[in-house]
Amino acid sequence: MRILAGKIAIVTGASAGIGRAAARLFADEGAHVVVTARRSELLGMLVEEIEAGGGSAAAVAGDIRDEDLHRRLVETAVERFGGLDIAFNNAGGTVGYGPMTETSTDDWRATLELNLTSGFLAAKYQAPAMMARGGGSMIFTSTFVGHSAGMPGMGAYAAAKAGLTGLVQVLAAELGPHNVRVNALLPGGVDTDANPINFPGALPETVHFINGLHALKRVAQPEEIAKAALFLGSDMASFVTGASMLADGGVSICRT
Repeated sequence: MRILAGKIAIVTGASAGIGRAAARLFADEGAHVVVTARRSELLGMLVEEIEAGGGSAAAVAGDIRDEDLHRRLVETAVERFGGLDIAFNNAGGTVGYGPMTETSTDDWRATLELNLTSGFLAAKYQAPAMMARGGGSMIFTSTFVGHSAGMPGMGAYAAAKAGLTGLVQVLAAELGPHNVRVNALLPGGVDTDANPINFPGALPETVHFINGLHALKRVAQPEEIAKAALFLGSDMASFVTGASMLADGGVSICRT
């Protein structure tokens, strides 16, 4: 029996990294998946891979800062597959680095829109669809930055993600009576193109330093974070809501 058999899920940021790994894993576990990202060509390739493996998926390309995208994602889930049970709101990112005294107002606002306002827009459209199904699970990718560690140069990102954690708690309280669970997933370093270990010309000492920040002395593979999202999205986490679940390889507690 597959864990998500018959469930319908939205995955944002699905063209690469954690989102792509989660979309494939959810589909492998029996879910019908609606995927989104800005790069339509990569989304098309992902849908082809899922369908070639016997799964079902639909792609809706767009920018998560666009309210209409969130409406279209839910409409696609309902019209194509019959409803919405799970949403992995994974997309986000940084808009520049630097001390707060040197952060532009434009970069600050852009970072909040990308990481926090997008979460509000997602919940606004996902919640009614889940309530109509009698319940569901929303998962938001947050981070240990601004939760268990303050990292210089990442003030806007930390503030946005910390705000997302607060939003998750309120949503969990509001939607709990409707059997909708809402949780935040907090990864540590992940082996994606956005990680400095994979930047062109990354020095061995940089890779060693980033790996060494973690108790496990390595960063995660995207598939490992996808498995944590699978847990939160599934009935295995049926009594978990309002949580900020670390899947960070021990970066929050490591001091060596």
